[in-house]
Amino acid sequence: MKKKSKTKIGLGLAALGRPEYINIRTDNSIDKSEEAFKSNTFSVLDKAYKLGIRYFDTAPSYGKGEAFLKEWHDKNSHSDVVLGTKWGYTYVANWELGFEGKHEVKEHSLKKLLQQWQVSKYMLPKLKYYQVHSATFESGILENEAVLNQLQLIKKETGLHIGMTTSGANQKEVIEAALKVKVNNEPLFESFQVTYNIFEQSPFSILKDVLKQGKKVIIKEALANGRVFQNEKFQHYSEAYKILNQLSKKYEVGFDAIALRFVMDRLEPTYVLSGASNKRQLTQNLKALNFNFTIEELKLFETLKVVPEAYWKERSALSWN
Repeated sequence: MKKKSKTKIGLGLAALGRPEYINIRTDNSIDKSEEAFKSNTFSVLDKAYKLGIRYFDTAPSYGKGEAFLKEWHDKNSHSDVVLGTKWGYTYVANWELGFEGKHEVKEHSLKKLLQQWQVSKYMLPKLKYYQVHSATFESGILENEAVLNQLQLIKKETGLHIGMTTSGANQKEVIEAALKVKVNNEPLFESFQVTYNIFEQSPFSILKDVLKQGKKVIIKEALANGRVFQNEKFQHYSEAYKILNQLSKKYEVGFDAIALRFVMDRLEPTYVLSGASNKRQLTQNLKALNFNFTIEELKLFETLKVVPEAYWKERSALSWN
């Protein structure tokens, strides 16, 4: 008997708001004009809402993702949606295909926070999650009193969940440090958006602790930027592909649904994000809601985890396309 999941599937707009994104799967046949992307984004958002998705996650660095989401929400005014966005990265590729260099630039300064908040705040009152985009020790965000105080002020004035996203081999350590951050003797961070999937399982224990504390956990990159799909470039995942193929046949779903269901059954976070870039992908992703893994199958997944340093080195080498 299928048990009801504690985890809800949300939709992330990273691949919807800009013409190029980090992923190993390419489709050069699609129209990459801004007008085409806007039309596609609206159709995917409409489909997601129709299929029961209520959490939508974006960021200023997702090209037009934040603007698209705001316009779609203003047009529809759904009373039951929950919106999340971030601050700290700026999109600089300006819709230039084949853009050389970094497509987004990080800056965790008070100036950048105030600048991006002036735009993001217009998604209130449905905006519920406001997150530091890719918090790291190197950016100094966890020790920047001016920024932390401003986030606390925003939290006090709006009731937002102030959160953070993490990336890199030391996600666990960054989260541990963030949990200790207090402003006026009050814990600041209430939500954590983290990469967790069948290959990158290192944050599991700390995320379980976060959930026990009543804080929110949002999982991104559950499909490992497409690496869960069988690919000749990643022969070292051959054993994982065998297992994914067996489970895919058993449950009559794609590898994507298997990967999402793993997160839902193993970790039971608040949300796991679909990164679908079209309605077909979204529909396939949502098949993750139709089954549960056995205890034995979940234990099998534990054998597929890789060393975090290797996982993130491989991710950093992926192309924008």
